[in-house]
Amino acid sequence: MLDVLLKALAFTAVIAMGYILKKKGFFQLKDFYLISKIVVKITLPCAIIYNFSSISMEPSLLMLCAIGFGCNVLMVGLGYLISLRGSREEKAFAAVNSSGYNIGNFTLPFVQSFLGPAGFAACSLFDTGNAVMCTGLTYSVASAIQGKNGKVSVKSMVKTLFSSMPFDAYLIMTLLVLLNLELPSVVVTFAQTVGNANPFLALLMIGIGFEIRLEKSKLARMARILALRYGTALVLCLCFYFLLPFELPVRQALAIIAFGPVSSVATAYTGALGGDVELSSAVNSFSILISIVCITLLLVIML
Repeated sequence: MLDVLLKALAFTAVIAMGYILKKKGFFQLKDFYLISKIVVKITLPCAIIYNFSSISMEPSLLMLCAIGFGCNVLMVGLGYLISLRGSREEKAFAAVNSSGYNIGNFTLPFVQSFLGPAGFAACSLFDTGNAVMCTGLTYSVASAIQGKNGKVSVKSMVKTLFSSMPFDAYLIMTLLVLLNLELPSVVVTFAQTVGNANPFLALLMIGIGFEIRLEKSKLARMARILALRYGTALVLCLCFYFLLPFELPVRQALAIIAFGPVSSVATAYTGALGGDVELSSAVNSFSILISIVCITLLLVIML
């Protein structure tokens, strides 16, 4: 248990280091975008290639894609329901900022380091379904709620999905594993070397991008959304861990995913809808803090 706790604290320290170095002027905003590009286009795809190359996959695990999609639909619906008495704008805001999971940049580094390839693959499959909602469907639903013409076409959604290198890596590696096809060992070794840098860079990036600015008058609204998010996360975590018919590392990965922070695209969608970007950013940042605590406790309990 001590080893797990120390490793989780080391992860938290990396996030804190990124934040402190930004405040001291060592990092600037442009560095966040540079590191983000390295993570999304290089280290994360390599981590996916290596971890998928180390497992055998049952077709039944593809159900995790549907679970990822379904969890997003559930959170959009619950976000709408807690704002029934509010304006259209408040309903749309709650729907967007209650849903989505920041898996690639936050949850995967934890799973990659603690649960091994089987847990990593489970996380990746969940993220495939999660990505479908995060790339456009959630925004379309929120636009409809708000009464705006901000619909996203199927063509633009598909283009966004397949222009995402992690999504392409998920798809290609899932097909290769299901077909029992192996990549050359030199490719796997290269992917392992590069992919090992993913947890550090992803967590450092989160620290650099972390910022909380919020008026006190908006605290109650933020607290309501976060209470919904993490109250539901507890229920989902228990259901995933105790009720699903998968092997232990898969159930552990799903339990961790349930407590993952809000997707980073929520703030971008809020801005596109003309919503309160400051509040959305605060929800996102506080969700990262809460998720760090919850996931650390989960790892200590489960491992």
